[in-house]
Amino acid sequence: MKLIVGLGNPGARYEGNRHNIGFMAVDEIHRRHPGFQPWRMRFQGQVSEGRLGSEKVLLLKPNTFMNESGRAVGEAMRFYKIAPEDIVVLYDELDLPPAKFRMKTGGGHGGHNGLRSITAHIGADYRRLRLGIGHPGDKKLVSNYVLGDFAKADREWLEPLLAEIADHADLLAEGKDSQFANKLTLALEPEKARRKPKVAEGEDTAKSAKPKGQSHIRQARQPKPVTPPKSGPMADMLKRLLGGDKG
Repeated sequence: MKLIVGLGNPGARYEGNRHNIGFMAVDEIHRRHPGFQPWRMRFQGQVSEGRLGSEKVLLLKPNTFMNESGRAVGEAMRFYKIAPEDIVVLYDELDLPPAKFRMKTGGGHGGHNGLRSITAHIGADYRRLRLGIGHPGDKKLVSNYVLGDFAKADREWLEPLLAEIADHADLLAEGKDSQFANKLTLALEPEKARRKPKVAEGEDTAKSAKPKGQSHIRQARQPKPVTPPKSGPMADMLKRLLGGDKG
């Protein structure tokens, strides 16, 4: 059994908050994979069982509010005897720009109260999917910012991000974090995939190949052939020096 946890606060009041992007991502996984059971209350949260790829998976949204998320995660982990490396936590990250994401295993909580609680209950060796929401620019504004709703303009990046997470959630369940990250990057930031120049079809690569046994420096130092001028004072002088002037 693998455990995928989305962090957020329960209730309609918090539903659209930036702090609830973890809930949103897990909800999208549930929507896009019809094999999952309906949500039900268990382990101090809402849970749904199903399969992603070859793995049996439990989706969990703690109902304990963000600061006590670890109670729900710890209860589910102990019941199913799940190892920390088989747990993935999805949550909001102030230190990443909107639409950006990072995969990470272990580490500190970075001031995130949800992670602080989970680490207190199960240790720090679980996997994390950090979902960027940006920073308001001032620490005094953070609380209102994370508990504020996403703006309508945010839908342009938020909806594609959630959709890609859900579509490739099987890789998360199977522990293929690098492949998961690559899939999301290719879908959300295709310009990164185009940065490496490609040889056009039919292009002769021998033109750019360096001669065997010669370094680039040696090639650069080879003198270019000099074509002597055909007429003028300099041409006359060269003819005399080289014996070409018979007059």
